[in-house]
Amino acid sequence: MGVLKYAILGLLNRKKMTGYDISRACDTSLFEFWNAKHSQIYPELKSLTEAGLVEYEIEIAGNVLQKKLYSITPTGREAFHTWELTRHKPRGVPKDEFRLQLFFSDSIPSEQRLALLDAELEAHTERLAQLHDDLNKFDGIPPSDDCAFCDYMVLLGAIKREEASCDWLETCIDLCRARA
Repeated sequence: MGVLKYAILGLLNRKKMTGYDISRACDTSLFEFWNAKHSQIYPELKSLTEAGLVEYEIEIAGNVLQKKLYSITPTGREAFHTWELTRHKPRGVPKDEFRLQLFFSDSIPSEQRLALLDAELEAHTERLAQLHDDLNKFDGIPPSDDCAFCDYMVLLGAIKREEASCDWLETCIDLCRARA
């Protein structure tokens, strides 16, 4: 079990969830800094259950639909809190296909390089606008003992990341135009 284990334990530490709910959280609230495929979540839940870190109860929805509602066990909460208090070394830079393209863009005409930069800036500008919309869903800064406060801080980090990306891309575009 890797770090996904702790993402799931952290979600379940907040509230009981189905596998679908966990998958949806990975696609939305965790997406800014952690992702997991739907196909990874269920095997991880099975492993966590076998390890005694989570448990589930069967809920009946409708006439026949059964779903498992997972919750964290005391052993799981202890493992999660131990991980939560552990200092982690910063990881290397994540793979970025655009930066790889830009690195090798000496092989294409300068106007195509500029088009790549413009398209990337547009994508980051749109993402930044979406993040600001997400931030507007908060009615001010949440209380520090509320889990929304931690969500708010991570969202601020995502906004700063996108602002930095836009600034870097604008600088690159200016450099390309000045050298053309």
